[in-house]
Amino acid sequence: MFFKKIIFIALIVCWCFGNTAGAQSSLGSWNIINVRAELNKRWSFFAEGQLRSLRFYDHFHYYEYKGGPVFKLDNNFSFTTGFGRYNTYGSGGNFKRPTQQREYRSWLQVNMKNRIKRVEIEHRYRAEQRFTSRGYRNRFRYRLSANVPLNGKDAARPLYLQPSNEIFLTNRAPFFERNRSAVNLGYVLSKKFTMQTGILHQYDYRLTDETGSTFFQIAGLFTLDLKKNKAGVRGDVED
Repeated sequence: MFFKKIIFIALIVCWCFGNTAGAQSSLGSWNIINVRAELNKRWSFFAEGQLRSLRFYDHFHYYEYKGGPVFKLDNNFSFTTGFGRYNTYGSGGNFKRPTQQREYRSWLQVNMKNRIKRVEIEHRYRAEQRFTSRGYRNRFRYRLSANVPLNGKDAARPLYLQPSNEIFLTNRAPFFERNRSAVNLGYVLSKKFTMQTGILHQYDYRLTDETGSTFFQIAGLFTLDLKKNKAGVRGDVED
């Protein structure tokens, strides 16, 4: 059964990769490592790093690292704040200078969840304060995502599908900046580690802090459970 699941994931990813590669002149890579330390029932802390390329593991042009505390009011409502560093380089090579944009960013975030049978729906609202090499900016983001189980309720290693769509807005005309959509497959290998992989596509309107439109995405999600009462791993990526 375990190997059937691995083959299933590989076939889906290869199908997505083949269709995307056929439709796009280049496919980039989007790599994420996320670590979450559960401190107690209410509080946790996350740290995340990302590395992106405009071609398939070539022409690396972007990296970021960030972290912050998370307060969980209950199982369906949480608050997050964080701070990070974001660097974007030119296209045509690996970290090609001069840099296109350098940025420090802070944000406030609210996550709300509800369920339709076994499907978990998440609404994420984020207000960002961006201190960039081109000046200060505000940005507002809304992401709608779903966690759809693909195996039995009592499966030892859950397999799930995670589609999402996110819009990016500002307080300056023309107000709309970006739309980002993704479809990922997740596999919970243990209470401490989950892996996600899939395809992400984004449409940008006159942005200078990101280039590229379609990416092969892979994420490793680690949970350090420091509570006395142990809890399971979650498939949350900050982005």
